[in-house]
Amino acid sequence: MAVSRAANGSARGAPGEEVSAWRPRVPGVTEVFHAHFTEYAYPMHVHDAWTLLIVDDGAVRYDLGRHAHGTPLDTVSLLPPHVPHNGSPATPGGFRKRVVYLDSSRLGEELIGAAVDGPDLRDPVLRLRVGQLHAALARRGDELEAESRLTLVGERLREHLRRRGEPPSPRRDHPQLARQLRELLDSRLTDGVSLAEAAGLLGAHPAHLVRAFSGAYGIAPHQYVMSRRVGRARGLLLDGLPPGEVAVLTGFYDQAHLTRHFRKLVGVPPGRYRSGARRAP
Repeated sequence: MAVSRAANGSARGAPGEEVSAWRPRVPGVTEVFHAHFTEYAYPMHVHDAWTLLIVDDGAVRYDLGRHAHGTPLDTVSLLPPHVPHNGSPATPGGFRKRVVYLDSSRLGEELIGAAVDGPDLRDPVLRLRVGQLHAALARRGDELEAESRLTLVGERLREHLRRRGEPPSPRRDHPQLARQLRELLDSRLTDGVSLAEAAGLLGAHPAHLVRAFSGAYGIAPHQYVMSRRVGRARGLLLDGLPPGEVAVLTGFYDQAHLTRHFRKLVGVPPGRYRSGARRAP
């Protein structure tokens, strides 16, 4: 399907659907992603960044940490890194969302457990501040304002998460082995590592590795690798690299292989995603 550039710099595909993505010059922000989807449903996937989400129209239904959640208009949703989640329209007309992805310099990984326990925050002040943050991020030259607003947003998010009290209970299914496998997968993300090789390196049976990883993180090792590779591909596409080159650099077999997984996890093929990216001045 042909893609046309919308007036706001977004890329349009199917009627009523559009996406816009860019990386602002604001420390701690890895990506800004605006989208309107009418039917598209995200499969289970992970990010290596915090997902700060607001929905402007419609609603999203999603699973996180094996529990169902939703996003009414007055809610701010904070999805932690490394925890699988999906997403689908909860209303007939789909949903329009705005997302900021934040690295660990803004929110530390010690807050992941609290975010899993309660990702949807009903806080009108926070909702207003996140909207103001998006407005600043969309304007070139207003990076200082965006950084200031992000600081206030981060402070309020930490206040919410630190009120949760008791630390989360330890994960079952050998969390240390699962963590070792995740570290190995991360270190070999582009070149790849077979399950048999991983089992030899970690001294565990391949089936036990899969059970331990899936039990700890709620996602199979291969799904984790593909979602991480797609995450890297998003960054390279925002840098302006063509999809064919991105496929090689991120460990995919070829561009078709990248396109299949990218479309599955992002909702649009990499070429359309790149055409909707906005360049920093």
